[in-house]
Amino acid sequence: MNLLRDHLLSVITFTPLAGAVLLLLVPAFKRNDDAVRWVANIFGVLGFLVSLPLWFRFDRAASGFQFVEKMSWIPTIGVSYNMGVDGISTLLILLTTLLGAIAILSSWKAIHDRVRQFYVFLLLLQVGMLGVFCALDMFLFYVFWEVMLVPMYFLIGIWGAERRLYAAIKFFLYTLVGSVVMLLGILALYFRSKGLPGLEATGTFDVTQWFTMAGSLPFEFQKWVFLAFFLGFAIKVPMFPFHTWLPDAHVQAPTAGSVILAGVLLKMGTYGFIRFSLPLLPAATLWAVPWMVTLSIIGIVYAALVTLVQKDMKKLIAYSSVSHLGFVMLGMFALNPLGLEGSVLQMINHGLSTGALFLIVGMVYERRHTKEIAQFGGLAHVMPVYATLTLIIFLASMGLPLLNGFVGEFMILQGAFAANRVWAYWAVSGIVLGAAYLLWLYQRVFWGKITNEDNRHLVDLDRRELATLVPLVALCFWIGIYPKPVLDFLHAPVKHVAAVVQPGLFAETGALQAAAPAGPHAERSDSVEVRPAPSPGR
Repeated sequence: MNLLRDHLLSVITFTPLAGAVLLLLVPAFKRNDDAVRWVANIFGVLGFLVSLPLWFRFDRAASGFQFVEKMSWIPTIGVSYNMGVDGISTLLILLTTLLGAIAILSSWKAIHDRVRQFYVFLLLLQVGMLGVFCALDMFLFYVFWEVMLVPMYFLIGIWGAERRLYAAIKFFLYTLVGSVVMLLGILALYFRSKGLPGLEATGTFDVTQWFTMAGSLPFEFQKWVFLAFFLGFAIKVPMFPFHTWLPDAHVQAPTAGSVILAGVLLKMGTYGFIRFSLPLLPAATLWAVPWMVTLSIIGIVYAALVTLVQKDMKKLIAYSSVSHLGFVMLGMFALNPLGLEGSVLQMINHGLSTGALFLIVGMVYERRHTKEIAQFGGLAHVMPVYATLTLIIFLASMGLPLLNGFVGEFMILQGAFAANRVWAYWAVSGIVLGAAYLLWLYQRVFWGKITNEDNRHLVDLDRRELATLVPLVALCFWIGIYPKPVLDFLHAPVKHVAAVVQPGLFAETGALQAAAPAGPHAERSDSVEVRPAPSPGR
């Protein structure tokens, strides 16, 4: 119990690693695929269960980071094993462990070759994603960020569809290029930290100490670091025009890979912006608002238009993700608390609804071995439960009231309107187009007569498939009807970010001069509090 109390984040992060090591070391698992499936699913569920204390023990009213674990790692260069979470990262960790367990369960019948290796890579991928959301040391963050690339590369390249190698290499190269440039920004901040009291000799990668020097960074320095971070995070989101790797990766990836890719990996980019770019580089953030918003709006509208003409269900959903994440970036760079809260909430909503959409496509693909929309029609006659759950997820994705997508989109539009009403006008067109492509897809696949005899004898969802979809449907309703428990996590961290970037300045004349400090020793009044893990009784 002391382990869970004092090292909760480490337990959450490395529980999937324990499962991967067990599958690798026990010789019996080489020959028994069913045993591999059971062990992988046990560790998937266990990973979710050990993350649940975050929901109950997190102090929503407090500012700063909680459940902090810090110890020296490479002291000669100022690297520490430093982990901690605020409300934003807590929600993303819970989303990651939930979708990880569901992705593992969804693969039970889909994977028949190299089963042990598949689950090992899936569990290692989980470790990398969780580490990204927990790390408060940028060296540690970068290690987890890069570790995540390798298992996803193999998941696409080995268990993907016909053009899997092309998609895997494209994914790897795109992300690697962004990561290397981001590393230059990290190193620039590290060398800048050598001016902090007590760190003249070594510098530090501790993000909480970087926050204290953010206000004293010259504007030109902030601008170049922001651009370095932008490339790494924008490719991961992905923002227009860095999105071209995503449709290929989604179409070729196995179902579990698509669920994790859409549900969690894309959020690593948006998380990077709100965790590092905005609070560390406030003057550069204000400078970047016009073109960040422009790229976000282009992504919303362009991707929605491209989605309308897709013939492959997976590619359609992939382009819809580009459009939806444009909303996330628009709300974030509205730079007011409402837009920022809506942005983070929409990260969670997109993970739930789009993860479910890829599960839905995977279920019908297992039965028909095709994702072509033209091959279907009238499925509601033979698979009524499947059709009903699909309709709910489609409505959640398009933002119907009483479902999760509505709350996030409404907050983003309200925040965007408060910043600049023209932004909101453009963003609304993306909502209309989203309803168009989703309803048209539903009409072609589920309504009308059965036009293909191969579909006449399809069986409806079994218990395992229901176990993957029903929790996501339930959460879509819960957040849509009563989002307060989720939003309570966001008030304190979002308030801090909004205060750091001073949201009203970009609309005023001389914004950059007002935002940028006068010199290298300009003072800051805001600070980041680091809090130890609360006791179990809290």
